[in-house]
Amino acid sequence: MTNPIQSDHQAEAASAAVNRRNLLRGAAAIAATAVTVKAASAATVTPFGETGVPTRSTERLPLGPLSGSRYPDSHLESLKKPKVSFGPSGFPAFAGTMAVERVATGFRWAEGPVYFPAGRYVLFSDIPNNRIMRYSEDDGHLSVFRQPSMNSNGNTIDREGRLITCEHSGRRVTRTELDGSITIIADKYNGKKLNSPNDAVVASDGSIWFTDPVYGIGGNYEGIKAAPEQEKHNVYRVDPKSGDVKVVVDDFVEPNGITFSPDEKKLYVIDTGFTDGPDNPSHIRVFDVDVGAGKVSNGKVFAEMPKPSITDGMRCDTDGRIWCSVGWGDPNEDGVRCYAPDGDLLGKIHIPETVANLCFGGTYRNRLYICGSTSLYAVYTSVQGAMKP
Repeated sequence: MTNPIQSDHQAEAASAAVNRRNLLRGAAAIAATAVTVKAASAATVTPFGETGVPTRSTERLPLGPLSGSRYPDSHLESLKKPKVSFGPSGFPAFAGTMAVERVATGFRWAEGPVYFPAGRYVLFSDIPNNRIMRYSEDDGHLSVFRQPSMNSNGNTIDREGRLITCEHSGRRVTRTELDGSITIIADKYNGKKLNSPNDAVVASDGSIWFTDPVYGIGGNYEGIKAAPEQEKHNVYRVDPKSGDVKVVVDDFVEPNGITFSPDEKKLYVIDTGFTDGPDNPSHIRVFDVDVGAGKVSNGKVFAEMPKPSITDGMRCDTDGRIWCSVGWGDPNEDGVRCYAPDGDLLGKIHIPETVANLCFGGTYRNRLYICGSTSLYAVYTSVQGAMKP
């Protein structure tokens, strides 16, 4: 026979257990949004209040080789005769069986790709959707790495395999530690907030160099609208030992993408000032650099972009060629450009969307990942990306 008093106690205990489980679920959900504590897991879930699950295929933008592709792919254009000039001497940058592929889609504005060789995945920002995405190279799986991401923009990797991120709404540069916690690298200069850090690169001595235009505080789409506190739009260096933030260049209109040459004797910085007015620059500048001293000199224009197009991000290969994005202007220029170390334009990769940024990845660093507006693209090359991110 059942004891009614015992049954009541069992029912109460069961109810309490359910309530505790619900409470724990709620606490876990809140903790998952606290990006200052831990990086989010790679669960493929609907981001809060945004466009929904990132898709790997749509009827409008199918995955795989781009429409009209046949070998050799017409999306890969060499501007030199003979065509072996688009690559190492006597060796073309693209072989006949290489094609541009769309590998993921479903974003509002893809930016800031970085490759993690230990996990064979690419992280990249989807700025308006306030999230960092992860594309796994081994099986093509797409997931949300972190959401919210403080409207992250540029990403890179340091010498210890940690993620370095430029955040628009955080107005800061952060480092994601190996345990998932987040460290603020820079958020102020001379006691005032940074504008909206855009892109970063890490030197071999551990110093972090980053750009600080105002794009992320111009409205509430890619950040949080605010007045700039830094009068000038600077390029900064963070000392690897002291953490001190120092201005290295202060005469840009809107400094944007940034990278080093493989030997770290040259620093390349993009100026997208053209977005602020037609008389402003749309070009890449190059400087002689002393990385350890944090000093640059002999600045000059490395390459002009065809206005109204601009370049936004860039990477360097092992032979010192510069690979940069192109977009926002003539659709025929949308894609990637490759420049020789002397500034000579060698070739183009044509993409059917405005391109913001790119990075080298893959086992041999010979796969170029390209962030093109709503999609992530990839193409194998016959060159290798420099070891520096």
